[in-house]
Amino acid sequence: MSHGFGAALKVEDGKPRLPGNLHTNRRLSQWLAIHPDGRVTITPGKVELGQGILTTLSQIAADELDVDFARVTARPAATPDSPDEAVTSGSLSTQDSGSALRHVCAAARMIFLGVVAQRVGVPLETIRIEDGRFIGPAGEIGSYWALADQALLECEAPIAVTAKAPGARRIAGTSVPRIDLPDKVFGAARYVHDLRLPGMLHARVVRPPARGAALAALREGPLPGDARLVRDGNFLAVLASTEWDAEAAAARLAARAEWAATDTLPEQALLAGWLRAAATRGERSAVASRADPAPAAARALRPSFTRPYLAHGSIAPSCAVARWEGDGVEVFTHSQGPYNLRADLAKALKCPPEKIVVRHREGAGCYGHNGADDVALDAVLVARAAPGVPVRLLWSRMEELGWSPVSPAMLVDIEADLDAAGNLAGWRSHIVSNGHSSRPGRGAEPTLLSAALLAEPFAVKPSINPPMAAGGGAPRNGVPFYRIPALTVETTRLLEMPIRTSALRGLGATLNVWSIESVLDEAAALAGVDPVEYRLRHLDDPRAIAVLERAAAMAGWAGRSRREGWGMGVGVARYKNSGAWAAVVAEVEARERILCRRLWIAGDVGEVVNPDGVMNQYEGGAIHGTSVALLEQVAFDRRTVTSDTWESYPILRFSEVPKVQVELIDRPEQPFLGSGEASMAPTIAAIAGAITEALGIRPRALPFTPDNLAKAEA
Repeated sequence: MSHGFGAALKVEDGKPRLPGNLHTNRRLSQWLAIHPDGRVTITPGKVELGQGILTTLSQIAADELDVDFARVTARPAATPDSPDEAVTSGSLSTQDSGSALRHVCAAARMIFLGVVAQRVGVPLETIRIEDGRFIGPAGEIGSYWALADQALLECEAPIAVTAKAPGARRIAGTSVPRIDLPDKVFGAARYVHDLRLPGMLHARVVRPPARGAALAALREGPLPGDARLVRDGNFLAVLASTEWDAEAAAARLAARAEWAATDTLPEQALLAGWLRAAATRGERSAVASRADPAPAAARALRPSFTRPYLAHGSIAPSCAVARWEGDGVEVFTHSQGPYNLRADLAKALKCPPEKIVVRHREGAGCYGHNGADDVALDAVLVARAAPGVPVRLLWSRMEELGWSPVSPAMLVDIEADLDAAGNLAGWRSHIVSNGHSSRPGRGAEPTLLSAALLAEPFAVKPSINPPMAAGGGAPRNGVPFYRIPALTVETTRLLEMPIRTSALRGLGATLNVWSIESVLDEAAALAGVDPVEYRLRHLDDPRAIAVLERAAAMAGWAGRSRREGWGMGVGVARYKNSGAWAAVVAEVEARERILCRRLWIAGDVGEVVNPDGVMNQYEGGAIHGTSVALLEQVAFDRRTVTSDTWESYPILRFSEVPKVQVELIDRPEQPFLGSGEASMAPTIAAIAGAITEALGIRPRALPFTPDNLAKAEA
């Protein structure tokens, strides 16, 4: 049974340990199929989100099997056929699914070679494989395809398996073109949004005007075309043969609905004060502590840092297609966790999970818990009113920005002690935030948006934080990885949640890395030491040192010239303090607002399977971080989110994207580490440091807008 957080949490079940998610999905046939016509199918439980993971996993499989890459097809995840790999999140896919598939394919190679060696009577070590054909001392003696019907993979994975040595890999380590891009570039119908099934109807949801509002009255009246109302308590939707009629019917229904609503949200301008007040009623816990002998403190820094609620800003609104047949339902979704979604759908529908089939179809990317799971329940609820007919439900832009989960507003108070030489001697910090996960499948009740609107509603519970063994949530990267003798880190999870919060790329790391790096910058300035040199003085991790020195060299840090209104800053972190390393140097220009002009990034993900894909992830995370640093914040009034358009929730435009240069430190002998989230937080930190060099002020609140910078400290 999945714990719902991915293989970052090891399942202690007494069974011999297998790599990654293979441990809880032990049958080889769950992962791999070899076909008589020369094809290979892999069936990972991780899903394609635009991060190129299916390409990476296909490379790993082709390499271990010694077959041409073109023979491998990655089948989209679906229940119950795929292994349950929980959620595609936390930069764990290559680490946990890639390690599993490497073991699976190495085991398959061993099993097939063993069978053919025994049949032909040649020593195993004399056989080589050329694109799936087995070549013995006297020539070809068989192939995977000739043995494909022998059910050789219908077994548990053996424990003792030897994967290829790094020097023997031919495909892993090369920039194979992504398998998902041709369809996207040429406009093929690849996304769930493009799915069209015979007889399909279209649906839209009518949202309440406020959090917690109840439907008081609904005036009757005609609807356009063949549109009809679907209602379950406070859940209102319309169903029609065409999208146009569904859109028009939803607008007409919204005008006829009367809602009872009250103020439930804090004043946005007083958000930091609300966080402090709510923390007194929250759940406080220790994150880390140590008390090594430390020199006496000669000076102390006591800064506080805040960040607002953040939206996902997914380019395409969420969409799902559902079809009821008898007492079961099939759902096509771009969810990050098919099995976790199935679990919550079963809870909301009060039916066995086996009655629900969840099939993954790609969406427009998310990097966090956006509306993909919520819209799946919406589609299922409407489809239940039209059994036997597929129903496509698409959210509006206003729903996506206004109703999908947001990343929590946060604050952190830090006290840093410096010794007489200006070095860090002590550290105390307190992180305040709502939990960073309301993903499906992790609690006794469903967390899906419309579950709280049903006639028999489910309560909206405060979001949780993943355990620190899975990287943590609010305290993610909250423990400095620098050498500090005395240290205490605590966190308070707020138990009041005016706006539903969940995971967004990096979780709490976006605040924590920035705040830690900002203190390092300030301490370096007090000590009269260069910021890069000051970090190196406090680092013991050789891989952190390597990326920091590489990024500084790439940017020409040591010999940089100073220009009025321009600045450079640096940020470095190891994601989750257990994942990939990233060091970022940013260059900004201060005009009427801050513009980030260049980013230099050095990364270390251990073994690099697809260099272009890894660099793409570092670039994407850095650009996302730039947008969060300079622009993004959820706006709200006392009743609901108001930043529900691109005008009111701006993200970085193409014309504002900095020039990005990435270099990777490849370590093929080291385990895989994910790259999708490693660069985002160091980028924010580097931009903050660059603002300080350009303007002589220290930002304390995200985003770094003119209004917030006007309140910054010199």
